Amino acid sequence: MKETKQRTNGKWNLLAVIAVCIAPVVASYFTYYVIKPQSRTNYGTLLEPSAYPIPASLGTATLDGTPAVLDAYKGKWVMLSVDSAACADLCRKKLYEMRQLRLAQGKDMDRIERVWLVTDAQPVETMLMREYDGTHMLRVKPDALRAWLPVDGSTAPADHLYMIDPLGNLMMRFPKDADPNKIKKDIAKLLKASRIG
Repeated sequence: MKETKQRTNGKWNLLAVIAVCIAPVVASYFTYYVIKPQSRTNYGTLLEPSAYPIPASLGTATLDGTPAVLDAYKGKWVMLSVDSAACADLCRKKLYEMRQLRLAQGKDMDRIERVWLVTDAQPVETMLMREYDGTHMLRVKPDALRAWLPVDGSTAPADHLYMIDPLGNLMMRFPKDADPNKIKKDIAKLLKASRIG
């Protein structure tokens, strides 16, 4: 009788040990597949880089018409803005934020280039060019640009800021009227995680 009781206790002890070992695995599967956590650490929308390489058909050129390519900035991170030469308030705000976001990266700021793709043939104000000296201003074919840059809902490419990785692939889009502090954190994370650029 005593031996049977010991066997029963031993079985229960063994089952308890197995249950303790299996419980974390079961809990993790339950959390992942049933509760499905939605947390993410990035503010901007991550894009599949291989889906958005810089197309050769952009037909980019400097403001004076000299052919130039976005591929020239490979090896660096590129903050990209798109707008017409008239550069209304939202355009000016984006150019200002790009300059400040680059400066905010401190010792890593030299890893970033700023590019403004101008979508028409109108002249850009001389004062604007001086104010944002260091921003590369290139004219682009609008149709080719629309085919390349993904947008969010009913927005247009001019509503967003984009990031191009050092391999020359579009990899992040920031929302319309984005919060510069959140963009700054995303860029800092990209620079910290990247061994290139």
